Amino acid sequence: MVLELLVLREALVWCLELGFSEVRLEGDAKGLIDRINKADIRDNRVGAVLEEIGYYFQAHPGLTIRFVGRRNNRVAHLVARKALSLYPAMSRHFDFRTWLGSRV
Repeated sequence: MVLELLVLREALVWCLELGFSEVRLEGDAKGLIDRINKADIRDNRVGAVLEEIGYYFQAHPGLTIRFVGRRNNRVAHLVARKALSLYPAMSRHFDFRTWLGSRV
């Protein structure tokens, strides 16, 4: 759960830094997406990251996020599979921006 939120936050920051004003994010972590859409940040394990992500959504009305099951979202599936293949080295060596840029 924490890793999925960190990846989401990184993707948001990256899109905003590149100047995108409208971004539709899709993912297969239904519980997290529901929390973001409801601004529910009560989970102590991830509350700070949820709060930061919530700030981005409030400050940038062009940002949206919705749940898409893994079977229907190839990009989410590729990101999840790549993250799993890199564990435990991913926290030190995985450059998400470079990897995502190679897929776009």
